[in-house]
Formats: sequence, structure tokens, C-alpha cells
Amino acid sequence: MAGTRVAVVGGGAVGVTAAHDLAVAGADVTLFEKGDIASGASGRAAGVLYDAYAEDVDAALGARALERFREFSGTGDFGFVDCPYVMLAREGDDHLAEAVEGAAERMRVHDRPVETLTGAELGERFPTLRSDDVAVAAVASNAGWTDPGSYVSMLADRAADAGVEIRTDSEVSVTTTPPGVAVADEAPVTRRFEAVVVAAGAHTKRVLADAGIQIPLKPYRVQALVSDRPYDGPMWYDASAGVYARPHPAGLLAGDGTVPVEADPDEWERDADDWFVDDVRDTLVERAEYDATVERAWAGLCTATPDGDPLVGEVADGVFVAAGWQGHGFMRAPATGELVARQVLGASEGVDQFDPARFDGDEAFEISEGMAVETDRGENETG
Repeated sequence: MAGTRVAVVGGGAVGVTAAHDLAVAGADVTLFEKGDIASGASGRAAGVLYDAYAEDVDAALGARALERFREFSGTGDFGFVDCPYVMLAREGDDHLAEAVEGAAERMRVHDRPVETLTGAELGERFPTLRSDDVAVAAVASNAGWTDPGSYVSMLADRAADAGVEIRTDSEVSVTTTPPGVAVADEAPVTRRFEAVVVAAGAHTKRVLADAGIQIPLKPYRVQALVSDRPYDGPMWYDASAGVYARPHPAGLLAGDGTVPVEADPDEWERDADDWFVDDVRDTLVERAEYDATVERAWAGLCTATPDGDPLVGEVADGVFVAAGWQGHGFMRAPATGELVARQVLGASEGVDQFDPARFDGDEAFEISEGMAVETDRGENETG
């Protein structure tokens, strides 16, 4: 609806995508970011991109996200680099091997271009990877990587060109009935909007709680490092070790290092733990004969929900949420931002699987590793 006044809270990948799409559709959009654009989770994301999901909704969302990443590639400093993605399980890990093989079969059911290879076939295809201990591997060809910060900056520029007012260093509180936003340094003045989208990453739960809206969301730390030694190989995820790696302009980026404990979104350790660096370096040697020279190592925050699916939709009249991707937020951002923008404008009923109303908001749950091969749902959770 042209002229609809919308506030977007959060200047990460989902927030800037939603703001851009809303403005292009004719809405009058103001984006509020507590710090700088891409200063939160998006700026610390892995940048691994694929559509290799076994569930139909996830596969469709992943495919749409990749389509849009490719459409935007070459704009400003943003670029999408095509690169195959390998998921593997080691010999002796029979349960994981069965999960990888089963997930690959279900991915193909949803028309995802995924092959299943033996260890020997993997070695022939990708000589840079050690394969003599591999029980099974799945190779997704519709995949690639990028610098997450460059996507957010590029799309923020496009959003501004489309008429979005971008306000950085603007911490806000959200109000309901009617929807509104109060900027901390302008209080008690509240700016009224016809809709508010909260896509504030790890801060989303607190922002909504202050407005009297409860959602089951927990931030948790994940970790990554960059090595400046050259790497010329595919992206890969060793499910047995719980480590992923991809090419990087400096050499190689690797991670997971999930810490399954709820983190304070304002007070958390931003440097990587020593144990994580040691474990990843060992796995890189084992899997790719790669002796990492660590240039930097850091931690970022992901957000978990009770069932591992995100919360995307309306949580109060005119107030929408988009959060909780269990480590897949950046990977899905182009599609998720588009989805929530359409919901705001009334052109889409959303996705039942992601409807926040499926929860009461006070659920107790444990944080699970978002990068693991989920054997109960049959999908690979990496990103």
C-alpha cells in the first residue's frame, strides 16, 4: 500500500532488506539502528550461502534468497561467489552418515541440486579435502559465499536511494495500540506508524518485551576465525567435528564454536575462545591439510527458538517480528526481508511454520547447535 508509514527496528541484513522492499513498494519507511549499519550479527556472520534444505518451506526460502543474492551481486562492493558446498560424516559415525545421506535424498525431492558421494568419489572431485575417513558426503552445487557486511551496506544504500530514512545511533522502544517508536534521546516523544517491524537480532526479545510482547528467543554465541594462508577448495562442513570452512579474500574462514548458553545481548565476549581456535585449527589440518595462521578470531550472536524455526509475522496489531534463525539469518535474509515486507503490506499471509503465534512466548527450552545435522527433521543446519 503506497504511502504506508513503516518503522523498521534493526539495521542488519533482514532489517535493511525489509526496509528496501517496503520503500520500493511505495511505503514511507524509517529505519532505526541502535549502532551502525551491520554492527550486529550480520557483520559477524559466516557468509556461507546455499539452498540445500530437506524441508519444503526451507528449501523454497533458501532458493529465493540465493536468487536475490545473485540479482544484487555486482552492485556496489557486494559480490556473490559461486562455490560448491560439501557436507560430510566420518566413518564410525553411522548415525550422522545416515542423517547426511537421508537429508540429501530429501533435498533432491525438493529439486535441490545435491549429489551423494562416497569418500573415494569425494577425493576425486575435491583433491584438497582428505577423504579416506569419510563415510558419506553430500555436495550442493547451488551455493556460494560473500562478505555479509558488504551486502548490508549495499542494500542500505539502495534503501536510502529508494527513500528510506536511515537513523543510526538511534536506540528505540516500541509501543503498541497504535504502533509507534520512541527514540531514546527524544523521549518522551513517540513517533506513530501504521506498522513497526522489529528485526533487531539478539535485541529483539528485549525490544518486544518492553512493549509487553513476549517471544521465546534466546541469543547465544558462535565463533569464527580467518586465516591468511591461501585456500583453494570448496566450502565444507564436517558434521563429525562440527566445523565448517569456506574460501575468504584473505585465505580461509572457518568456524562454529557454538556456546549453547543464553547470552546477554549487551554484555557478551566478542573475542573467540582459545579452545575454539585450537579445535578448529586441528580440524583444518585433519580435513584439508591446512595449517591456519590466524589473522583474527571473533564471536557473534545467533538466536534460537524452541523448534529451531524463526519467528516471522505479526505479534500485535501492526507490530511484526523477524528473528530467530538458529544461525541461518544472513543466509535467508533476502527472502525473509521480502516475506515480512509483503506481510506488512497485506500481500502475504506469511508462513504457518514461522508464525509467532505458535508459541505462548514463555516457553522453556534448551539451545541446540544450529550448525548440526538434524536427524529428527532430516535437514542439514549449517550457515
